[in-house]
Amino acid sequence: MKVAIYGQYYQNSTEPIIKDIFIFLIKNNVEMSIESNFLNILFEKKLIDKEYPTFESYTELNSSFDMLISIGGDGTILRAATLVRDSGVPILGINAGRLGFLATVQKDNIAEFMQFIIDKKYSISKRTLLSLTCSPDNEAIQDINFALNEISVSRKETTSMITIDASLDGEYLNSYWADGLIIATPTGTTGYSMSCGGPILTPNVKSFVLTPIAPHNLNARPLVVPDETEIRLKVSGRDDHYMVSLDSRIISVKNETILVIKKSPFEINMVEIPDQTFFKTLRSKLFWGEDRRN
Repeated sequence: MKVAIYGQYYQNSTEPIIKDIFIFLIKNNVEMSIESNFLNILFEKKLIDKEYPTFESYTELNSSFDMLISIGGDGTILRAATLVRDSGVPILGINAGRLGFLATVQKDNIAEFMQFIIDKKYSISKRTLLSLTCSPDNEAIQDINFALNEISVSRKETTSMITIDASLDGEYLNSYWADGLIIATPTGTTGYSMSCGGPILTPNVKSFVLTPIAPHNLNARPLVVPDETEIRLKVSGRDDHYMVSLDSRIISVKNETILVIKKSPFEINMVEIPDQTFFKTLRSKLFWGEDRRN
């Protein structure tokens, strides 16, 4: 078995998790290639004592890898997706962060759940992505123009609201007068969109959600649209620029730029461990339906 390893180092509490992972992989003769920056951290912290093959970009990940293991939180998985891209290499998230909604393997179950990987007793969940194009072109997104969770627009360096003109498949929808607008994938509906009052979709739903951020239109509510919809936005405001985020990557965009958002031509494969279902994660992570009165 051959795996790529990518991670973030947060605090000393992360060290036991990293050690347990490497002990398990070495014991099971797993061939490892470690992202170069992460390898430097591991050497600096003396968490590994030998050289391993490294990779630096998505061009070095190919079908020879069985999966990429992401060590960190959900943010680490979002960054891992920019390494995997359209290679089809599945991502397994091991939670060394806080919430870890996407990172399903918890620190207390590393050996148990990793054994499922060795025994190939896991399934693949295909996750839809969003892609973004700008008119005029924006160099900042020419290399990485996709998002696993959401693409959002928001005001920049001002307390004034922005106006977001939205069209769906060429038909005018409305103008949002708000702090911003989130376009979320089903995967992203448990993140930023949910925090702004958007609905939660199961990962296999073929839809996107448009969720306004603090809208001043009292009748502007989250909207669910088919994932084949082309979403076109034009933003105006008192500032000359506004912010566009693709997951954790933020760029500055000039007013009146046309943004075209649609389903990406490829998907991200997420590894699912037995008994770690989406609904179980909702209950354990978000306390879904919990009523402390009963």
